[in-house]
Amino acid sequence: MNCLIRFLLLINVVCWWGFGACGVADEPAGAEAPRPGQPQEGEMAGYLLVPHTKVSQDYNAGFSMYVAAWPLLQHYPGDRFQTGLFGTWMFAQYPDDNHKDKYSDIEGGLGWWRDTRFATETPKFIMGGVARNFVEWANGPGAGKGRDWDKPSGKYGVAQLSPWILWPPDGLNLKQGTCGELLGYGYLPLPLTEPKSTTNGANVPTGNQSWTLFLNAGNFRGPVAFFTPNFWSRAAITDSAVSGEFLDAKPSQPNKAVQMETQYVPAWQGTDSGGQLYARIAPTGFPMSEDGTSPVVHRISAYSRKALWDGVREWFGGGAVASGRIDPSTAAVHQFTGQGGATWQIYKPPVPREQKVPIGWSTFATPAALDAETFGYRWDQQVTTRAGWGANPLIQLPEYFRMGQAKNGRPQWQAVAAAEVPAETGLAEVRFERAKRPATEPYVTPEEPDSCWKVPGPKAGPFQAFPGDGSVVTYYWYRFADQPALLNADLSDVERDEIQRRAELLHREWTREREYLPAPARGQLADIDPALIVTPPAGLEIGYVPIVTRQGLAE
Repeated sequence: MNCLIRFLLLINVVCWWGFGACGVADEPAGAEAPRPGQPQEGEMAGYLLVPHTKVSQDYNAGFSMYVAAWPLLQHYPGDRFQTGLFGTWMFAQYPDDNHKDKYSDIEGGLGWWRDTRFATETPKFIMGGVARNFVEWANGPGAGKGRDWDKPSGKYGVAQLSPWILWPPDGLNLKQGTCGELLGYGYLPLPLTEPKSTTNGANVPTGNQSWTLFLNAGNFRGPVAFFTPNFWSRAAITDSAVSGEFLDAKPSQPNKAVQMETQYVPAWQGTDSGGQLYARIAPTGFPMSEDGTSPVVHRISAYSRKALWDGVREWFGGGAVASGRIDPSTAAVHQFTGQGGATWQIYKPPVPREQKVPIGWSTFATPAALDAETFGYRWDQQVTTRAGWGANPLIQLPEYFRMGQAKNGRPQWQAVAAAEVPAETGLAEVRFERAKRPATEPYVTPEEPDSCWKVPGPKAGPFQAFPGDGSVVTYYWYRFADQPALLNADLSDVERDEIQRRAELLHREWTREREYLPAPARGQLADIDPALIVTPPAGLEIGYVPIVTRQGLAE
């Protein structure tokens, strides 16, 4: 995942959407137009914006939401493809909401990324924790910035909690063919450790919030993995001015942007003999319900500390067992306004931002509150079509566009039928085919006999799993507190024994069949790839977790 690009594009969205000093050029000047019969490769990128109501700042202990999962493109186009489906950015809560020089958050979600090695049309899920100013990021157990284990850069930032699910470093797979079902996910803090007065020997405190990913899928429910508090706090070792300013210690900001971020969809541009510019995008679809609408975001909830923190804290201290089920009364649910925005643009890179011309999204898509807790789209059926290339029906967006003007006189790509595009543009001959998988290096973890992967080492394995992306995943069973992430979390032996005790309590009581996140009021739940649902070996049912050590192409 290229989190830096994500941040910079977010800044561009703010500039573009506000028009102000950033502006939008009156015409795409400076870009050399393709010649008739010689179409040029381009791309489509931008954001879809989902406005919703704010809730009280008291709901500052995490969130959850349900988002649709579907194959955005008919064919996976290769490793230039980077786009998320609908998701959010969860920041720490600051009195002035000022993130200057301390940008840090949890983002990630469903999507495809340029460093995805085993991609298919079905999206994967990553956790996407960003340490201060992108110095490192953590995408899941054993997954982070880069692939150099001499510079872990976040690859030890997430610890496995669940004994029933595998997390491949390439991302958590959904069941192949998922098409419009909802994945429920969210992050809530658990008190798995105690606060520390030092961090890696420095006079910098570390808080005790372990932000934990909870999933609600058709075949799995419950906590999966968590960001170690040390992942956030160690950024202050070199700058004490930001001590205590990150998610290990700070509550979360309950009011978050919800958007769909697209960084690349294949597109081509062509010109007719009169100089008129046309464009064609790869077949792009959205999920479709029985009434022809596209529900894409459902039930965004923000939680108070009564949701889990208070009860779990008492339980770990010797009190009554906390069930893990979140009482809906501890949540505030954001409402949808029925409004929305889009900044999708088609252009030929590299061009300055002001020369990227938007498509006329509102001419064929209408954002809508399908109910108070569900955001989606209604479509102009004269312009969009029903597509049959998904496991379930999809709405296919217009494929062809002509350069024109919006009502405000600014340049705009306007949807046209294929019959309206002159053959001399060459666009009808363009083919958007599934990319052939290149030779792909496997993900591997350190093999040195004295590494944290070998000492104290696993208790059982190796085992293998075969998810639907064509890879083979090798994994071992480690004692929870002996997994590499916790050996790199600045915990003493005593502290690791205590976190082991707490994990064993969770393993005994919080099974994957129980209810945790409040259930959706509509739709069907997506499934995790069944190959990633595992059962602990006999004798290792409590207090042990599966840790992936390698992922490569299946032979």
